[in-house]
Amino acid sequence: MDREQEEMQFLGMFGVYKESYRIIIAWRRIFSRITLSLILPLALVFLAHKEFSDLLLSNIIRSEILLDQTPAAASSRRSKIDGVLTAEWTYFWLLKAAYFTFLLVFSLLSTAAVVFTVASLYTSRLDLSFRKVITVVVPKVWKRLILTFLCYFLFIFAYNFIFFLLFVLAAVTLAMSPVADYAFPVLLILYFAGFLYATVVWQLASVISVLEDSWGFRAMSKSRDLIRGKTWLAVFIFFKLNFTFGAIQVMFDRFVVHPRSSLGPFGRTAAGLGSLLLLLKVFLFGLVVQTVLYFVCKSYHHENIDKSTLSEHLEGYLGDYMPLKSKDVQMEQYLEEHDDDGDRV
Repeated sequence: MDREQEEMQFLGMFGVYKESYRIIIAWRRIFSRITLSLILPLALVFLAHKEFSDLLLSNIIRSEILLDQTPAAASSRRSKIDGVLTAEWTYFWLLKAAYFTFLLVFSLLSTAAVVFTVASLYTSRLDLSFRKVITVVVPKVWKRLILTFLCYFLFIFAYNFIFFLLFVLAAVTLAMSPVADYAFPVLLILYFAGFLYATVVWQLASVISVLEDSWGFRAMSKSRDLIRGKTWLAVFIFFKLNFTFGAIQVMFDRFVVHPRSSLGPFGRTAAGLGSLLLLLKVFLFGLVVQTVLYFVCKSYHHENIDKSTLSEHLEGYLGDYMPLKSKDVQMEQYLEEHDDDGDRV
């Protein structure tokens, strides 16, 4: 990371992108290995899930149509079709559960590996190896990320429940009122805005869980304070990355899952490989951007990240864990004036 910490506060969206690209190029060997071992399975499952899910849904729809067309008198046939339909729904929900579990596990593993690697580059740790990251660091960091995710999940569960009650209350009290035409769109906008903000806070909290002695709700609270002042930057970057994920999935669905007859097997294979390669790059780039944004927010709030202390913290994952001193990782202001040489004390 070539930039000094104080300079990073001035980075905008394109500055964050440029810095992230430079980091990936600088350590392309280890990032390539992380991509092949952790992000590739994640991307494959992300894309394959759509095809298998659509296949099961089409079978379910055919079974339901066949059940509706079967006379009530044919009880044995209806019972057989109903059993098949139950099994198909069971397979569908098992697929969903396996998909989200696999997606969560490999997302957190990838986050642990990439955040640790970027922070190691920041502290100029040139002795870092892929084997250390995967076998020693990731298993330790992953536990913290799981706790932070569970706190985020609990918050989102409560958040959805509260908004569900608000929608029900609005439907009951404003059903016959002309205000309802405006109330429901406003509630929807507030819901999605809050959901987006909470997700951005959680992503930055994941970085904090790796680089600081905080996780869970404490990391979420720190993330909320840290993101203040750079909220629009973080939200816009998050929105663009997720829009790109959606565009790749739409392209995969259009040209691979439900291709045109004129495309042919070669075109379908090429489209599938193209979607996979794009997804790999976006996944990796997004995780690096997430980490760079952490350093940008720290710099914006004039928090001092001592490289030697951060290096000791990272070294703790390779041996016995050594908690960071709070004064080195908490928000602290530069209150001293410049010295005679123009440097901050």
